[in-house]
Amino acid sequence: MAESKLQATFSDSKSSPAFVIKTVEMHTGGHPLRIITDGYPKIEGKTILEKRAYVRDNLDVFRKRLMWEPRGHYDMYGAMLVDPDYKGADIGVLFMHNEGYSTMCGHACIALGRYAVDKGVVPAKSPQTELVIQCPTGPVKVWVDYQDGKSGRVRFHSVPAFVFALDQEVDVPNYGRVKVDIAYGGAFYAFLPDRSLGLDLRTAPIHAVRNAATPVTEAVKKAVPLCHPEHPDLAFLYGTTITDGRDEYDPTPTANTCVFGDASVDRSPTGSGVTARVAIQYRRGQIDPSKERQFASGNTGSVMTGRPVRETTWGEFDRRGSGGKLVLHRNRRVYWKGCQYPA
Repeated sequence: MAESKLQATFSDSKSSPAFVIKTVEMHTGGHPLRIITDGYPKIEGKTILEKRAYVRDNLDVFRKRLMWEPRGHYDMYGAMLVDPDYKGADIGVLFMHNEGYSTMCGHACIALGRYAVDKGVVPAKSPQTELVIQCPTGPVKVWVDYQDGKSGRVRFHSVPAFVFALDQEVDVPNYGRVKVDIAYGGAFYAFLPDRSLGLDLRTAPIHAVRNAATPVTEAVKKAVPLCHPEHPDLAFLYGTTITDGRDEYDPTPTANTCVFGDASVDRSPTGSGVTARVAIQYRRGQIDPSKERQFASGNTGSVMTGRPVRETTWGEFDRRGSGGKLVLHRNRRVYWKGCQYPA
């Protein structure tokens, strides 16, 4: 574990004083998480979605300074701790990346679980510590293994996931008409196999995956209006996940790579994306709820596991015939890392 201090002058005036924003650096499955712990300007809003809207509309310069170079990089990801408004939540969080503010992040929830235990945000209990994180998309229950004074593996139950569309045809420049599945796992994603884009996910370089997924995202945004059962702020396509096409159950990992935001490439298997992918597999009868499925990052090989937990209902989506909604079980190790970003 290492804490870092980032010092920046958020003004064009040389006479304006600098101030310090404190962060902690972690990663899950290879994808970074910069946890903002202190120094951020006051955030207005009673609900977590109001707070998300406030930072987006009034404080976005701070996101850019923390996510973009020289203190960040193109694929940096951040989490800002806020007071929760959900009764029973231990912490609240706003997520940020190179383009804006996401609504859910599985790799971040995994890291935040261990952070909360290691930093004493919640009392540590053996053999497992339980906490609730309020995300913009809803509350997420997290369990952190804790033995002999050390935290370990982390798992969580996602917000309900659902399938929005299967075999949706879209016209993608340079690739023609392709079929995508669209599902929600805390955010909306489009899914398609690598062969549809002339790729081999296991060998394709990151820039090739980025260049293939980005026009798919833009095509789906133009062709498919999305809706969310609770709030319009959650009804947007977050990104595209390219898979290896191995959706039928197999004890060996199936690979996928998610490209989200402004063409940022996730180095982890993508927690909320895997949640949405499991919802698709469940809808198609390709996954056994009694067995965990392994999902590997197509670029780093890091592995997460996931399985359906139970069916539930949500808003009008059952009446639209979208099938069962799922609560997902996710499991992954998370690591602290040292600061690599000098002030």
